[in-house]
Amino acid sequence: MSLSADTLSSLWLHLIWPLIRLIGILSISLFVANLIESLNWTSRIAALARPLLRIGNLSDTASASFTMAMFSGISANTMLAEAYEQQKISRKELILANLFNSLPTYFLHLPTVSFIAVPMIKGAAIIYVGLTFGAAILRTVLILLLSRFILPKPDRQEPAQVEGPKEAGGGWNSILHKSWIRFQKRIRSVVHFTIPIYILFYLLHKGGIFDAMEKIMATYFSFLPWLTPQSMGIITLQLAAEFTAGLAAAGALLEAGDMSSREIILALLVGNILSSPIRAIRHQFPYYAGIFPPKVAAELIFYNQFFRVGSLMLMGCLYYFLS
Repeated sequence: MSLSADTLSSLWLHLIWPLIRLIGILSISLFVANLIESLNWTSRIAALARPLLRIGNLSDTASASFTMAMFSGISANTMLAEAYEQQKISRKELILANLFNSLPTYFLHLPTVSFIAVPMIKGAAIIYVGLTFGAAILRTVLILLLSRFILPKPDRQEPAQVEGPKEAGGGWNSILHKSWIRFQKRIRSVVHFTIPIYILFYLLHKGGIFDAMEKIMATYFSFLPWLTPQSMGIITLQLAAEFTAGLAAAGALLEAGDMSSREIILALLVGNILSSPIRAIRHQFPYYAGIFPPKVAAELIFYNQFFRVGSLMLMGCLYYFLS
């Protein structure tokens, strides 16, 4: 049975090319993490965030991962996965360190969200971004406190600083060879889990499973008395399309005077809360399952969404009652 040109084009645009790009990014991140480990540079990178994370009894590995997350979330998670596989960090620290990395990840997306939101919803954007920022700070502080009580105090002895490849055990050729051998071993596991899971989620998306889930969730929240029909339109667009679509609708309704800034902000928050778990399952789980064992990947996503949704709901409630 032959495939039409449209079908082939759709497969390339929505499955094959995104999968190639994902595997490529994962491969680069994995090799960089192995190279850093081979050079023993973890301690040096960790120095930037060490004072903060020591409050929560988190190790240098977690500190280095936190610093890496300011530039690449995939590289940060790869570093944690490598340390967990080598039993350098416990499962508890893996979960807490991954949760703590949500703060730099938030800052990575903050400029994009701000520059899109301000032109569309004007002053309401400042309040909305402020509420999401408050939620990020709230969950970060909570995670830091939890880790302080849950994790034992790490050894405070400063590890030896490595100045270059010779001190790490040979020249650059030796270091690169060592990193390449470790990379080849790890990338097989990444490909083994990532490709079938990504294809499965693509088929679920094409079959309308996620669309059905989004409609059910949007309908379920329609009982809230302060959600007007216009609000449900914004939320539905955020669920069915993306955040930008919801912002565009909010901007049009605000400009027309059909909704107040307060109603816009609350609708965007509800849309954010509803869309976050589904987007995490659809987009985050395939690459998480390539970096971490699938069971651990599911656990990490669950805890991430639990803290994210909980903090956003708390900030939304505070805004609803105080505004």
